[in-house]
Amino acid sequence: MNLPNYFLADLPPEAELSPAMIAAAADTLKRNREKFLRPRATDDIVKILCEVAQEWLQPENKFRRLALELGPAETGFSKPILEKGLDDFFHQFTPENFQSLLEQEFGHTQRLDQFVPDAGEKSKRLAMVRGPEFLVHVAAGNIPNPTLMSITLGLLTRSAQFVKCASGASLLPRLFAHSIYELDRKLGSCLELAEWRGGNQALAAALFAGADCVTATGGDETLKSIRERVPVNVRFLGYGRRVSFGFVAREALREETAAEVISRAANDVIAWDQNGCLSPHVFYVEERGAVESDKFAERLAVELAKREAVEPRGKISTEAAAVIASKRAIYEALAVHRADAKIWASQNSTAWTVVFEHDVRFQFSCLNRFIYVKPVPDAAAALRGADEIRGKVSTVGLAAPPEKMRELAAQFARWGATRICPLGQMQNPPLTWRHDGRPVLGDLIAWTDLEF
Repeated sequence: MNLPNYFLADLPPEAELSPAMIAAAADTLKRNREKFLRPRATDDIVKILCEVAQEWLQPENKFRRLALELGPAETGFSKPILEKGLDDFFHQFTPENFQSLLEQEFGHTQRLDQFVPDAGEKSKRLAMVRGPEFLVHVAAGNIPNPTLMSITLGLLTRSAQFVKCASGASLLPRLFAHSIYELDRKLGSCLELAEWRGGNQALAAALFAGADCVTATGGDETLKSIRERVPVNVRFLGYGRRVSFGFVAREALREETAAEVISRAANDVIAWDQNGCLSPHVFYVEERGAVESDKFAERLAVELAKREAVEPRGKISTEAAAVIASKRAIYEALAVHRADAKIWASQNSTAWTVVFEHDVRFQFSCLNRFIYVKPVPDAAAALRGADEIRGKVSTVGLAAPPEKMRELAAQFARWGATRICPLGQMQNPPLTWRHDGRPVLGDLIAWTDLEF
């Protein structure tokens, strides 16, 4: 891959980073922001981001081609999975969607540019918002889109950004940053990316020392470690591990609708090979539908087998494959002795697995297309089964007719789910998605009120 050395992540592997290099990069970013980013109009930034996205959606785009050519080896995802994931992401980049995001977060699309009157304020108060001068992202390496979104949101808030990529996971963020740089060098010069193994305290200290805000994605222990190293005067936004599940109402499993519901359930299992926080671990299926829950599981297995031929799962580690094999062996033994346990699995590989069992307790999946199907009498039983993960749930995918959708959604919302979406869309949140129930831009910015 012949990319220019625009970023520290472009340096050859033998190049050693030093705290002085990190500090110098931070100073350069801040100067570039003052010259090239802070004066930019929001509409102009949105225009550039939409143009970048449109280029990524073109089959001949060089960055897209590199991502699909080199991405499978680095990320572990197959080319079809990468292609669909990136397309879903960049299709969200439209002027209308960005306008909706800004209005949702700030009440007005121009609040990053100027003081705007508060709606309905008798005092005639005006308000303006501003982002951090220097924003640091500590990125996870499981799937690429969250890192690309972090960069996007940081540009919207006019923040100089340094992305510390996970070791071995810098390819997609680098290609995205290069595509921005080549379209608008001034905007691209406000970005920096680097890659190093976690635990280098000297590099982390140099990076965090100049930051106004640090965001991080990862497990609880990772976030705790990062938080401890961030100076007390620097804002820290941690996004920890979350889990998701699906719920299928009995009314959705009529014979004329079941095939579509099962196809959408397969979409959610296949997307990013089930490796994201929005991927389902379990499908709770309401009993007494025209298609019973065990038949739903069997037909889901057939669908996953069919889809494996055109959207294959990526390569996984020997350790991950061993975990799947061990879990399969347990359920194969249970299925011999219990009528309420069944398993369907790919032959001669660990490509996909469907486990059916009556135990309603939430089960953490092995991921990599290993899914549980559990019958329940109603939504309340599903929520009781999932009680141990209450407060840690990101997304609930629902399959239900429109007249029942809102009723069920209210039930799941009161329980604590922060995002509820139609089945089949779990790994494709809209641009306006409130991450973990928090404002997507609101946590980054500060408000200034102008009172008369």
